[in-house]
Amino acid sequence: MSIIMAVFLVILGIASRLLPHAANFTPVTAIALFASAYLGLRYSLVIFLAVMLVADAFIGFYSWQIMLAVYGSFALSSAIGFFLQKHKRALPIFFGALGSSLLFFLITNWAVWQFGTLYSHTPAGLLESYVMALPFFKNSLAGDLFYSAVLFGVFELSRYFAARGAEKKAAARYRPT
Repeated sequence: MSIIMAVFLVILGIASRLLPHAANFTPVTAIALFASAYLGLRYSLVIFLAVMLVADAFIGFYSWQIMLAVYGSFALSSAIGFFLQKHKRALPIFFGALGSSLLFFLITNWAVWQFGTLYSHTPAGLLESYVMALPFFKNSLAGDLFYSAVLFGVFELSRYFAARGAEKKAAARYRPT
């Protein structure tokens, strides 16, 4: 079951990055959170690395320093997902997705400012990089919250209905006639 889930998550993540979508509205953060919560930290790291490396091979690689910040941000999302292993409820998942989005925004935009050439290397340039990234943050946050709700919600609902079906089968099997 875990191999099937891992393959599904990799395919979903790659497809979401390669198919047309709103800027930064992808499930990669949600995949890192979900995979870590249900499959463990190691699986999560392998899954998001596979998603990113394969998709980046098609999209194109960029500055290694900025890529390190992006990949590192997703690794932090995996670490947050590890905490969710014992807290698979709506509020912790919401805050996990929110925290992951904020970390991604802060880390990656600092890296763009620090290692890129778009902004002056001054405090004003750093502020400008964050302000200019706000529309992308809005999409990242929306995608992270949406995909986290879908992945965690669908999986937990399927587990609930599977358990309920098994209970009904067991009850029908032992019902006196």
